[in-house]
Amino acid sequence: MTTEAGEPWLDYYLIRPEDGAPSAPADGIVVEEFALAGDHTAIGLDSAGWTAADGWWSSAAFSRGMRTDARLRARVVAARRRDAEVVYRRLGGGELPGEATLRGRFHDHQLLAGSAPLRLGPAQAPDGFRDRRVYRVLFAGDLREDGPPRLRSAWRMTLADPPARVAGTAHRRVAGDVFSWDLRRIGPGVAWCLDLTACLASGSDDAVGPLLRELVTVLRHAGLIPVTIERFA
Repeated sequence: MTTEAGEPWLDYYLIRPEDGAPSAPADGIVVEEFALAGDHTAIGLDSAGWTAADGWWSSAAFSRGMRTDARLRARVVAARRRDAEVVYRRLGGGELPGEATLRGRFHDHQLLAGSAPLRLGPAQAPDGFRDRRVYRVLFAGDLREDGPPRLRSAWRMTLADPPARVAGTAHRRVAGDVFSWDLRRIGPGVAWCLDLTACLASGSDDAVGPLLRELVTVLRHAGLIPVTIERFA
C-alpha cells in the first residue's frame, strides 16, 4: 500500500499504559518504517514515538524492546493511521502530522545485518520463469486468538489442523508471476516466520515489494511484530 505521493505507508502502533488493563485507552503511539535494499530485504529500521508527557522521541532501543521484551510487546498494538490520529488528538496532540513530517522525526536509525542471499532449494528457476526467490520475514510474538480466521479470510490460507510447525500455506498469481508462502511457528509464544517463494516470469520484480508489504501488514494486525526481511535465494 502506498500514499498518493507513491511512498509506502508507515507502520503505526498504539502504546497501552504500563499498568493498565488490555482494554485501557492508549497513552501513546509509535511510528515505524523499514529501510529496504533494492531486492526488498530489510537493511534498517526507523521509528519515532509520541506521548503527551514526553512529546516526540526517537529510540532504536524502544523498537528493539518491542521485539525482544515480552512485557513491552504486550503493551504495543498494531493500528491503522486513522486509529493513531484519534489517539493523538484525544491526548492533546492535535492533528497527526503527515507521513513526510513523521519521517523527519526519525533520528535514531537501527541498522539491520545484511548479507548475500543464502541458497535454499534449487538455484534454477522453474521452467517458464526467469527467476526464483525465497524471502523470510521474521516476526516476534504470537498470533492473537482471531489471527487464524483473519489469515483465512485475507489470503484464503489453508491452515493446519491441528496446528503444526507449518501453520498455514497460501498462494497467488500476479500477472505471470507466481507466489506461495508458508507461515511457520519457530517457538511457542516466541517467534514466527513467513517464507515467501516468488517465481518471476516478467522482466521486473515490481510485484514483490507490494506483496511483502501486504503480508507483513496482515500479520501485524494478527498480533505479530516484524523483525526483519531476509532473502534465501
